[in-house]
Parts: sequence; structure tokens; C-alpha cells
Amino acid sequence: MSNKLNDLDPKQWLKFQKSWFVHNPPPRKKGVLVHPAKFPETMAQEFIEFFTKRGQTVLDPMAGTGSTLVAALRAGRHAYGIELNPRYAEIARQMIGEERRLLGQQAEGLTSSVITGNAAHALDFGLPTIDYVLTSPPYWDMLHAKGAETQKKRRAAADLDVFYSDDPDDLGNIHDYQAFLERLVAIYARLKPLLRPKAYLTIIVKNVKKGGKIYPLAWDLGRELGKVYALKDEKIWCQDNQPLAPYGLGSAWVSNTFHHYCLQFRNEG
Repeated sequence: MSNKLNDLDPKQWLKFQKSWFVHNPPPRKKGVLVHPAKFPETMAQEFIEFFTKRGQTVLDPMAGTGSTLVAALRAGRHAYGIELNPRYAEIARQMIGEERRLLGQQAEGLTSSVITGNAAHALDFGLPTIDYVLTSPPYWDMLHAKGAETQKKRRAAADLDVFYSDDPDDLGNIHDYQAFLERLVAIYARLKPLLRPKAYLTIIVKNVKKGGKIYPLAWDLGRELGKVYALKDEKIWCQDNQPLAPYGLGSAWVSNTFHHYCLQFRNEG
């Protein structure tokens, strides 16, 4: 039987099909610590190798410090990233350059391009046909939540960003939930002309707790973007190496949220 989706053997294919997985990221390199939220290259590579074949092209429209592009290089794929923050875009270029040096001949002939710009204007950047999108958006404005333990630690370190930027085009600075959701969905919807038919989009996101309630960002994104692309499935990314905090102890149920939703959409053409 021919495998039209990827280069994996049946055993590797089956392993990826489990609906949940535990992935504890390795320590982050010093150069990317400045970014307040990133997903690991090791995990990104697993998704890229399942949803593409070698030599195909991957896009991350919110590239951050370049995790997707580094993972694509390791997997033998071309990759493009769009990043609004010039500082992060430059760090991404540095990380890609370092990875190219480590890979040597393995990276020859592969495109790894970081575009400094707004993903809302992705059609203006002369991108080629895209075979796969892997990305993670801002989790609304949760980086502005002063009570978060990770944010407290980052505030104590003068050289680490607490939130992405002060740019009004930065979705992480939109404080109205509905407005944020609408703009996020619009950005992903505008990518459709770039995607080949049957191309997948994986969006890594989680629901947000704010003001004593939960905002179902992952579920709302699935519902709304599912009107543009087919929502095919989900994988749950679990982390089991984080310390527990006694939220609501003695008075109310407040969970420690150590899971993300990896939503799989497909461009049905």
C-alpha cells in the first residue's frame, strides 16, 4: 500500500495515532529563553514527520524563535516562518543558522526563511505552496496575568520578556476575548489560498483560566476555524514534570493545567 502522507513505516504511523502523549521539553537554549512561551523542537519534528514527506514545505505563521523551522531542518523539510516581533525573528535566524552548522550537508538545499511581518498579511510575502502548517498562537492575553508563577520568575530576570511585545497588532495584547478569537481565526483562514488541497494544519493551544472562570479557547478555535477547514482530530499534549501549586486549597476546585490541545485541521480544497 502506498503512503501518500509521510515517509513513516506502519509501526511509526501507529505510534503517532495515540490521542494523547507525554512530552517534557528538554532545557531551552539560552538564546531562546527570552521568549516567554515556545513549544519544543523535539515535539515539532514528530508532527512534521507525520504530516509531510521529505522535501515538502512547512509554514509557521507565528514563528516565535523558530522552533518549527529548526524541527523542519532536522526532518529534511523546507520551512517558512512569519514573526511579528523583529527581536524574535532575528533570534530565529540565529537558531536556524546554528542548526545548519550542526547538520552540515544534511541541511544543504533546504530553505529556512524567517519573514519579519504580520501573519495577517501572509499572502503578501510571496510564499510558495504550503504542504503543512504547524503553529501555536498566543494563549489570549494570559501572559499579562501577574499572578502566574512563571511570570513572577520572569519579572525577576531583567533580560527575559514577560509578554511578546507592545505592538497593537500582537494578538497577545487584545484583552477582549471575542475580539481576540475573531482576529486569530481570520489569520488562519487567510492562509487557505497558500495551502495545497488536503494539507493539514496543526494548531497547539490550550484553554485559558482568567478571573475565576475558564475560557475554552481550544474548543472555540476548533468550532470557528472548523467552518473554514475540516477539524479532523485532536492530540492531547501532557506534561508531567511540572510542580503542583495549591490553587484554591481548602475552598475551591482549581486544577493545575498541564495539557495542551494539538488540533488537526485539513484543507479540503
